Amino acid sequence: MDDTDQRGPHPGRGTIQRMDNIGIVVDDLAAAKAFFVELGLELEGEATVEGTAVDRLVGLEGVRSDIAMMRTPDGHGRLELTKYHTPSSRDADPRAPANTLGSHRIMFAVEDIDDILDRLRPHGVELVGELVRYENSYRLCYLRGPAGIIVALAEQTK
Repeated sequence: MDDTDQRGPHPGRGTIQRMDNIGIVVDDLAAAKAFFVELGLELEGEATVEGTAVDRLVGLEGVRSDIAMMRTPDGHGRLELTKYHTPSSRDADPRAPANTLGSHRIMFAVEDIDDILDRLRPHGVELVGELVRYENSYRLCYLRGPAGIIVALAEQTK
């Protein structure tokens, strides 16, 4: 047996290496970028994408969209924000509750949750529920960001 035989529990099958990014469609790309920069993500790059390969990939015709790739400070997580110019995006309920099927929620581990909430309020952020202490280990909250995205913040307590 050599090292090529030790690729995991399913030799010869593809495996996931890592989660690369999460994509979120937004209606105001500038506002979404500003929100996530204030939260602490870094703008990695921006591009306009269109053409037949993009159409085929996403299953739509005539796609032209702007994307902004945001990176977490540790460099391990990325968030792709997408603004579709054509075809226009369907409206979703930006007030959908957290238990809506297919609803998206992103959680970030943070330091000083109170400071972060203070910095995000000028971006129109509001709490979905309350800032709570979970047992003796975390302070947690859900907030609603751009395009109705639910963002969870978790501050580990000592």
